[in-house]
Amino acid sequence: MKYIALVLTLLAAPVTAQQVPQSAAEVQMSFAPVVKQAAPAVVNIYAKIVREVRATPLQSDPFFERFFRDTVGEPKPRVQNSLGSGVILSADGIVVSNYHVVGMATDIRVVLNDRREFGARVLLGDEDSDLAILKIDAPDALPFLPLRTSDTVEVGELALAIGNPFGVGQTVSSGIVSGLARSGGSGGRGRGYFIQTDAPINPGNSGGALVDMAGRLIGINTSILTRSGGSNGIGFAIPADLVAAFVAQSERGMTEFGRPWAGINGQALDADMAGTLGFDRSGGIIISGLHPRSPFLNAGLEVGDVILNVGGAAVNTPLEMIYRMSVTGLGAQAEVTYSRDGIEQSAMVALIAAPEEPPRDQLTLAKQSLLPDLTLARINPAVISELNLPLEVEGVAVLNVGPFAARTGLRAGDVIIMLNGVPLNHPSEAAAILSGEVRRVEMLVQRGAQRISIRFRG
Repeated sequence: MKYIALVLTLLAAPVTAQQVPQSAAEVQMSFAPVVKQAAPAVVNIYAKIVREVRATPLQSDPFFERFFRDTVGEPKPRVQNSLGSGVILSADGIVVSNYHVVGMATDIRVVLNDRREFGARVLLGDEDSDLAILKIDAPDALPFLPLRTSDTVEVGELALAIGNPFGVGQTVSSGIVSGLARSGGSGGRGRGYFIQTDAPINPGNSGGALVDMAGRLIGINTSILTRSGGSNGIGFAIPADLVAAFVAQSERGMTEFGRPWAGINGQALDADMAGTLGFDRSGGIIISGLHPRSPFLNAGLEVGDVILNVGGAAVNTPLEMIYRMSVTGLGAQAEVTYSRDGIEQSAMVALIAAPEEPPRDQLTLAKQSLLPDLTLARINPAVISELNLPLEVEGVAVLNVGPFAARTGLRAGDVIIMLNGVPLNHPSEAAAILSGEVRRVEMLVQRGAQRISIRFRG
């Protein structure tokens, strides 16, 4: 009987330890209060993009175009519709969405949760960050979401994704923050630092809100990692801190996002590299190159230093570093901690735009040139940043190829290093050589990491 009593006691223990729900609120967990607070500030966005559709690619060629004009007609405009979401950030109608939703649109309509509809205009957009700030004019104050400081977001927090997937209407899905400091993966849009979530995100959710349990905006849903086209539980959101930086610049009247320029080449210091170089730990960014006008060089950093954190936040990839600089903002200074010979040091780095020094001296070649309408520029930090060129590149940059240079194989973004054996440093030097007096031309061109030779006769 003692053994029977002991068994009954053990079986009964877990039951007696549980708390019996005392109210309906304890029985039913619901996201409804958060949704009721946040949903009115999430909008549907319908954008129209007009593109020219050509019957044949040869219609784009200036030589063959005239042969097809009479047979297939002029290129026809085609309207493409883009569907996405957005978030109202202020009572006076500031809205944030993704650049890939509205960036190239000719007509933008914003539909509120209460079915009111307004036209919208883009104030500021940036394709690299995949963000755009819009303005709608409403007669009354609009509901909006407050922004939450991104560094307070933690992995494991509950999160809600609100948007308009597949155009079915406003939809809410729940999940958790499943990762931070993500690069977006192979399926991500934009470049930089993302919050990862397993809340289901599908096409149409782009530009929608990722909110916490207090109804605050922690990110803008931008992409998913998928092989099937549907949500597999890995979605990416742009942090609210970067959204705040965009809003601040739009309020200053900027139409393009001003991103601080680092002027460095660097890569993540992984375990293998750390062991090879004699570092006692991995993490951080090892500097492999510095532009002469780099603000990091001016602050005293050198090749071989390892950048550990920017503004008090650890950085482990160049994209994380650029994100930290971007949210701090142009014109400010950021404290940078770095390691040199195993000793940690710090420096204040000025956050500047890529300087236009020396002047780019942009030049478009004359009609009588061998390559008329070819537009060239002297290389400086601003041109390097604009065209994503290597820091150490020399020559003249191609900004626009024009009709004839395109047929030689030259592309916008190329750098002409040498022309007929003459090294180039200024667009005027190329203009003189291509003045029309020469009939045979040989170019040494750098395209990305490759060097190619282009030959043609005038």
